Amino acid sequence: MTARFTETLRLASQPAWSQAVGHRFVAELLDGTVSDAVMARYLIQDHRFLDSFLTLLGAALASADSFEARIRFGRFIGMVSGEENTYFLRSFEALGVSERERTERPDAEPTAGFKAIMREAAATRSYAAALSVLVVAEWLYLDWAQQASQPLPANFVHAEWITLHDNPDFRDFVGFLRAELDRVGPEEAQTSRDFFLRTVALEKAFFDSAYDAA
Repeated sequence: MTARFTETLRLASQPAWSQAVGHRFVAELLDGTVSDAVMARYLIQDHRFLDSFLTLLGAALASADSFEARIRFGRFIGMVSGEENTYFLRSFEALGVSERERTERPDAEPTAGFKAIMREAAATRSYAAALSVLVVAEWLYLDWAQQASQPLPANFVHAEWITLHDNPDFRDFVGFLRAELDRVGPEEAQTSRDFFLRTVALEKAFFDSAYDAA
């Protein structure tokens, strides 16, 4: 039986994929022991590339080859713009992160890398390129979030970040993204592999950067 295209890409990304999914940050988040300082650094940087992420989602919507796919992307864009963005704002307030700190703290190197690769993939106007970045960004997060045990951490900042990335709608969306890349990716295999592997490396580096007090 031939492996799915997305599975071959994940295998090609090893060991970086497993290092990200099993990262110290993930372990501490899942058991509720990640420090407020680390969580704040992480969320400030993650929120920083939300604009580029929406640009990438818009590019995927525009380059998709079916009405059904465009509907799926449209709904997800609405969730990111609403529910997820609201989570960030509530978390910043709970963690005592000021507007000044959010705006004046410089981008970490992986943050700048994420902004760049998302806009690079969007600029290709290739559905496969956009999907290759999106599949990593969403599937890798589902992979680590599904490791969570019950009950979830008491702090909503931890618990809601987990449930945002492991719930029926999100699992279904990841399945949709993978199916789309399985379908269109093989025709642009080199492009898909390039974007996929670079994005996995950025995910691992992004978790590392949460512990960089500088």
